[in-house]
Amino acid sequence: MDDGTGEATTPGPTSAAEPGPSGTTPAADVGDVVEAGAVAEAGAVAPVRLSRALVLLFAVASGAAVGNLYYAQPLLDVIAADLHIGQGPAGLLITATQVGYALGIMFIVPLGDVRNRRRLVPLMMGLSALSLAACAAAPGVVVLLLALVAVGLSTVAGQILIPFAGDLADDASRGRVVGIVVSGALTGILFARIISGLIAGVAGWRVVFLAAAVLMLGLAAVLYRAVPVAPAKTAQPYRALLRSVLTLVRRERTLRVAMSYGAIGMASFTLFWTGLTFLLSGPPYGYSTAVIGLFSLAGLVGTVSAQGAGRLHDRGWSNSATGVFWLLAMLAWVVCGVGRYSLVWLLLGIVVLDIATQGQRILNQAQIFASSAGARSRMNTAYVTGNFVGGAVGSITGSVLWAAGGWVAVCIAGAALSALAFGLWLTRLRRGR
Repeated sequence: MDDGTGEATTPGPTSAAEPGPSGTTPAADVGDVVEAGAVAEAGAVAPVRLSRALVLLFAVASGAAVGNLYYAQPLLDVIAADLHIGQGPAGLLITATQVGYALGIMFIVPLGDVRNRRRLVPLMMGLSALSLAACAAAPGVVVLLLALVAVGLSTVAGQILIPFAGDLADDASRGRVVGIVVSGALTGILFARIISGLIAGVAGWRVVFLAAAVLMLGLAAVLYRAVPVAPAKTAQPYRALLRSVLTLVRRERTLRVAMSYGAIGMASFTLFWTGLTFLLSGPPYGYSTAVIGLFSLAGLVGTVSAQGAGRLHDRGWSNSATGVFWLLAMLAWVVCGVGRYSLVWLLLGIVVLDIATQGQRILNQAQIFASSAGARSRMNTAYVTGNFVGGAVGSITGSVLWAAGGWVAVCIAGAALSALAFGLWLTRLRRGR
């Protein structure tokens, strides 16, 4: 029968996306419908036991791909001086990259459900390499802006690899595998910000993009040789494929809840880092931009620690762990509030907030991948789009709140967002969902 996404379905059991409050799985849920595109087609990818080396390769490749979005952030002043532009036009460089990335998430990532990803991922990385090389050779700001849009558009390989890893893993290890790959992507963001500044300080900003292009080409070649053959899981016209993303949002309750958690979490996270920049650059700290960038290393500790969230999902503790992570987020904001005048408390708050934010993100993606075997790329499209919107709102709100009430206002808002998500979790717990 038709499931509303343009694909045939057959009833059958799946691994639960989220156990109920008693640890049992609801008798009937959207996850109880298995899409035939994942189980009935001759070319479908069967779950396999992934080697640790292949999982780590996916994590490194995801981190390198996502990192392409962030190389320019610490370099805006250097680029502005070299191209003889003001801070306003330089700020548009980040916007251009994010606009391209949003378009890639919406229009390219869904192809992961209908294309051979062994070819699709290296292709996107190759296009990223060309775009990054264009950035390195850009003679002026207009060309650089266009090249950065192309970088954002093509660097979605990381968001194709995450559901791909979920497809290749079996039910018993999917949470662990997804946790490692997602942690790799998040680690790539932190390393990109640090490495770009170091390379630019020695060899100039153009070498940063050139080195990234070489890295993309190398990883594309390795992935093409290392990953298993991954034929299309289903066949749909492109327009129907895009429409089915909205259908999945309407149909899948697990996806809607994960999108809510993800948007709130990303809004809180970007709110924090926006406000933190203002806090550290003013009294009593007065740190330089370079020193502020090093605070990402504290976040790295939290990100690496959070990958264990995937194992909690595999053990059936996903629902309970979600509530614990939101409680940790509220606690982290209180600690960060104290950190207004204490560096030790501030660093502790950064680590705890990263553990909470990245932990619930891993759980969200593990849950949605468990709920629909044949549409994981499209589910990821919807989820990441929600995160993108939440991040944009958090960034804008952070600047407004800082102007209105400083660090105290930022911390109150962050704690309120975490409390809102915890309240949503409690409501679902009481309803037994």
